[in-house]
Amino acid sequence: MSETILTNARIILEDRMIDGTIRFDETGILAIDEGRSSLPQAVDVEGDFVAPGLIEMHTDNMEKHFMPRPGVFWPNGVSAALAHDAQMAASGVTTVYDSICAGSIAGEKDFRRHIFSHVIDAVTEGTSKNLFRIEHRIHVRCELTGDELIGDITPYIDHPLVQLASLMDHTPGLRQWRNLEDLKRYNLGSGEKSEEEHDAGVKSLMVKGPQNRTRNWPLVVEMCRARNIPLATHDDTTEDDVEAGVRSGAVISEFPTTIVAATAAKKHGLGTIAGAPNVVRGGSHSGGVSATALAEQGLLDGLSSDYVPASLMQAVVRLNHHHSMSMPDAMAMVTWKIADMLHLKDRGHLKTGLRADVMQFRVAGETPVIRSLWSAGLRAH
Repeated sequence: MSETILTNARIILEDRMIDGTIRFDETGILAIDEGRSSLPQAVDVEGDFVAPGLIEMHTDNMEKHFMPRPGVFWPNGVSAALAHDAQMAASGVTTVYDSICAGSIAGEKDFRRHIFSHVIDAVTEGTSKNLFRIEHRIHVRCELTGDELIGDITPYIDHPLVQLASLMDHTPGLRQWRNLEDLKRYNLGSGEKSEEEHDAGVKSLMVKGPQNRTRNWPLVVEMCRARNIPLATHDDTTEDDVEAGVRSGAVISEFPTTIVAATAAKKHGLGTIAGAPNVVRGGSHSGGVSATALAEQGLLDGLSSDYVPASLMQAVVRLNHHHSMSMPDAMAMVTWKIADMLHLKDRGHLKTGLRADVMQFRVAGETPVIRSLWSAGLRAH
């Protein structure tokens, strides 16, 4: 068992930063002290920041590796999962909830239904064989408008890696796609649908989406409740959306699209999550509220990289440099606040006795540079 000592570090704690030394191994964090270490084995990190490893609770980045181009399915699922794992580690993440879509908004043409079981199998194999650099868990994104949702999730709902589920409703005219022009621009811009296919799909989904949601919602809630799987709502837009989630036992509101919804979520005690790409780009790609506006009004608890792994640390730096947020407060949104929402009591903080998920980084101008990463005390990047 090898011990790592990092000294001359700016150590980011929950409520402050200290100039000091951290010592850890595979058993956990052994000590955090102010000042430099004179031990010969101590590594001088030259004033780099040292922080907890990041916790990502909702990313569909895995899908890009299983289908790198439209209609191209990668034949080796474990190699696809390993590529995703390496990208997450390079972004500073030590715990990732791989979000995998069950159900469909496009029937048999939805590629995510084709890869759903393959992704779970690959994550299972990578975990069981200790192939990954970091820890992977599964977040099942339940598309409530899908005809096939219950059939998709039933074989996997008892899987030990399934540790989070979200209730999604992508019916055109509601939630994320309440503005139909935003939906059309997104669909046509992706190149996967012609205008005729888009228009026909919207017409069909506006009819069957609400019907399927009414049937699927209580079934999913009961399945998760029976297995103590935490629930999140997705793209809450109105106070009614939030209250429906609260009645179902949801504990997180992911990507609220309006100030109204985020305010209601906070009032009801739900954790609020926004997209880190929203922070980096200065706004939502689908017409929702600005994540920085939520942060400035005290309505934002955490961030998800969503579709860009590197955006987590880029968002932290942007919040620190441009939105008057201290580095400990910005880092909290990608570390301990996420851990607390998901009841991960052994990580997310730099504290003696906790799991040694440790990130070393510096900032070049406004660009975060991940220099080293340790997951459970072992070098991951």
